Amino acid sequence: MAEFTTIPAETRERAGKGPARAVRRAGRVPGVIYGARKNPLMISMDPRDLERELKTGGFLATVYDLSVGSGRERVLPRDVQFDPVSERPLHVDFLRVSGTTRVTVEIPVHFLNEEQSPGLERGGLLNVVRHEIEFQCRADAIPHSIDIDLSGLDIGDSVHISSVSLPDGVEPTITDRDFTIATIAAPTVVQEEATEEEAAEEAVEGEEGEAAEGEEEGAESEGGED
Repeated sequence: MAEFTTIPAETRERAGKGPARAVRRAGRVPGVIYGARKNPLMISMDPRDLERELKTGGFLATVYDLSVGSGRERVLPRDVQFDPVSERPLHVDFLRVSGTTRVTVEIPVHFLNEEQSPGLERGGLLNVVRHEIEFQCRADAIPHSIDIDLSGLDIGDSVHISSVSLPDGVEPTITDRDFTIATIAAPTVVQEEATEEEAAEEAVEGEEGEAAEGEEEGAESEGGED
């Protein structure tokens, strides 16, 4: 059975901007729990608890148990509002979930075995097209990450969603195309050297062309004197 991190919270009586500001003045973060055909529940949280979870990464794709009073609410964070200057959390929304609830979440992509990629060993660059991928799955089966194995990939190779082994019940929300997740690109240095070589060749060809034109003009001038 899956275990979920428990975060303490307290109920608050009123909704609205005024009461929310009062909660912040008291040193807490206002929030709301909604969904499951129940009335919204207004809550407040210790900012230290919230910021700790935000720093772990994947906050919006992690199911928590909120301890509210004598009860518990199993929830999935849906939105966090931040102060534009201090970047401190100002408000957080939670969705009630159960084991059968299907949710849409963005899962981070992790790349493995870079040292076993011939393309990267030869100086190629990992060009990440999607750092996160949006999936639909059960709330109690959200993967922590999608792992991409780079073993054997060479310069010019691409990783598409069709080549990724996904857990059962985890489905990408994009279904109309086999989208790219990452590619192994040629190294910039090689591209710059190739460009310089092309420029040098063009310069040589230009000089040869000018010399040929000079020889033709000289030949015409000599013919005129005859």
